[in-house]
Amino acid sequence: MHAFLKTGKLGPSEVKKPSTSKTKQPKSGPAPPWVEKYRPRTVEDVVEQGEVVEVLRQSMSGGDFPNLLFYGPPGTGKTSTILAAARQLFGNMYQSRILELNASDERGIQVIRDKVKSFAQLTASNTRPDGKPCPPFKIIILDEADSMTHAAQSALRRTMERESHSTRFCLICNYVSRIIEPLTSRCTKFRFKPLGQEKIIERLELICKEEELKADKYILTKLVDASGGDLRKAITSLQSVTRVKGKNVEITADDVLEVTGMIPDQWLTKLLEVCQLNDFSKVEDFTDEFLLEGYATSQIIEQLSERIIFSDDFTDKQKAYIGDKLGECAYRLLEGGSEYIQLIHLCCSIMQANQLP
Repeated sequence: MHAFLKTGKLGPSEVKKPSTSKTKQPKSGPAPPWVEKYRPRTVEDVVEQGEVVEVLRQSMSGGDFPNLLFYGPPGTGKTSTILAAARQLFGNMYQSRILELNASDERGIQVIRDKVKSFAQLTASNTRPDGKPCPPFKIIILDEADSMTHAAQSALRRTMERESHSTRFCLICNYVSRIIEPLTSRCTKFRFKPLGQEKIIERLELICKEEELKADKYILTKLVDASGGDLRKAITSLQSVTRVKGKNVEITADDVLEVTGMIPDQWLTKLLEVCQLNDFSKVEDFTDEFLLEGYATSQIIEQLSERIIFSDDFTDKQKAYIGDKLGECAYRLLEGGSEYIQLIHLCCSIMQANQLP
C-alpha cells in the first residue's frame, strides 16, 4: 500500500469536520473486515501487552512521548497499539497528526528525504478544535521498518535528531536485529510477545457474541492452534469460516480445518503408525494417498514437530533425531525440493528413529 500524506498544514483551522473515533461504515457500502471492525480504539483495549500499555498510558498522561520501536511476531498488536495511542492523544485531529508509511513498499532513501522529512518539518499546534489540550508534536509510523535499506535507516537517524521538537517516530518490525544500532539506541524498545491461547479465545468469544455466531470453545481452540498466537490471523479465519457456512449455522471442526489448511489429527496418527511398521512400500502408499488429498508437506512438518515434542512415545534421543530431520526437510522444501521426496525421507527418518534406544 503506497503511503501518502494525510493533510498539509496541521493547525486547527485546517481540520475538517470532527468525527468520532468509532466511525461507522456507510450503510450502502460493504461491511468492514472484522480485523478493522474490532481493532482496539484505546490502548486499554490492547490484548495482553501490559508493559507497553502501562508505559504508553504514563506517557500520554504526561503529555510527552518518546520515540518507539515495537518488535515481535505478526498479529500481536504492534500497529494497533500506536494507532490507538494516537487516537487518544489527538482526538479529532488524529488523521492530520500522523503519517503512516509501509516500509516494505517504500523503503528507499528517497522516501526518507521527501515524505518523512517534509512531514517532520511541519509545525503542530497544542490545541484541538474542541478546546482540549493536545501535544505539540506529530507521529510518523514506519511499519515493517526492518525492510528499509541501510541507507534509508541512516538517513532517518539524522531526521529523528533534528525534528525531535515537533515529531515522534514509531518504528514497527518483526526482527529488531535488522534495525541498525544508531536507530535502536534512539528509541524506547518494546517486545510484543505471541498472545496466549486464553486471551485469543476471549477476544474470539467477544466477536462471536457481537456477530451472533454459533461456535463452542473447542472450535475456537482449533482456530487458535492454526493461528499460532497471531490474533489477526485467528479473527480473519473466523470470518472466513462464517462466510463459507453462514452466520446461523453452527461451525464445526471440519469447517475450521478446511479454511485454515490444518491437517486432521488422524493423518498425523496414521503417519506415525505407518512408520512403526518398518515397511517402505507402506510408506509409499501413505505418501501417495496423503498428497492426493491436497495437503501440504510443510504443514504436516509444522504440526508433527509439536506433536512429537509433547509425545510420551519417543525418548529424548529419538525426539532430537526426528527434530533434526524435520528441520532439514523444512529447509529443503523452502529451497524448492519435491514434497513427495521430502515426505518419504521424513517417514524413513522416523523409522530410523524408532530403532534408536
